This record gives sequence, structure tokens and C-alpha cells, in this order.
Amino acid sequence: MPAYKAVRNPDRCPSHPGAVLSDILVDFKMPKAEIAQRLGISRQHLYDVLAERKPLSPTVAALIGKMFGGGVGTWLHMQAAYDAWHAARDVDVSHVKALRAA
Repeated sequence: MPAYKAVRNPDRCPSHPGAVLSDILVDFKMPKAEIAQRLGISRQHLYDVLAERKPLSPTVAALIGKMFGGGVGTWLHMQAAYDAWHAARDVDVSHVKALRAA
């Protein structure tokens, strides 16, 4: 029997890493200000990521990957998927002609 492969709906926006982190924080009985302090980032920066107003930088992804698991690559992959989905829909590329190798 072939292995089941999940196929993500391409019309559905991938989750912003801030939304995923927000869901994770529900399980921790700790103020967000303390999480930010332990990460070494400002409280406002953490709030902006959680509210999806800021992208997750590689530096913050490394910190979050260490604190909550998954590693830096997992968190950066989430951000890249989110950014790519939006770029594919928001950036007008109609004026760009594709190049072909000779």
C-alpha cells in the first residue's frame, strides 16, 4: 500500500510563524514579557511577531527554535513559506520576460 502524502491546498495561506508561536504560548503559564526577556528581544518585538506585523528574522528564529524546539530551520521555513505565498500573489511580474539559455 503506498504511503499517504498530504497535499496542502495552494490557495490557503501558510501560517505565519507568529500565529504558530502564539498557539504554543497558550501552554506556558508565563507572561509574554518574560518570554521576550528570556529570548533577549523587546516585548514589543515579540508582540509584533505574534500579531503577524513583523516577519521572523533568522536571529529570532534561532532563539525561538532553541527555546521552544524545532530548530532554526523549521521556524525559518514557516516564514519563507508565508512570504513566498504572499509574493506569488502580490508581486506583479507581468512585465518581466523569462530568459532562456542559448
